Amino acid sequence: MAQSMDPIGKIGSANPIQRVSRVGQTPRQAEKSEIEPDFMKILQQALEETNADQYEAERAADEFAAGRLSNIHDVLISAEKAAMSLRLTLEVRNKIVDAYREIMRMQL
Repeated sequence: MAQSMDPIGKIGSANPIQRVSRVGQTPRQAEKSEIEPDFMKILQQALEETNADQYEAERAADEFAAGRLSNIHDVLISAEKAAMSLRLTLEVRNKIVDAYREIMRMQL
């Protein structure tokens, strides 16, 4: 036999007071590190990559000068990569300094 459901009886089991009491609460907020990486860590990683590019270009030039590397194209590519990386780093630094100066000029 089919059991009959009492729809009105089921409404009472949903506690409206409990639902209303949660209105002001926010859902679990994720940790800051889960949402976005730390700005300082991003800058540090970019500087480390720029530094690695500079070392690689210097190493390639030294090996070419010592005769251990015969392909001048690899040397030039690593040197240009290092130069571009340094230019990008300098531009980012300039933008950060400009933003800092703009913030310091703001009146509260």
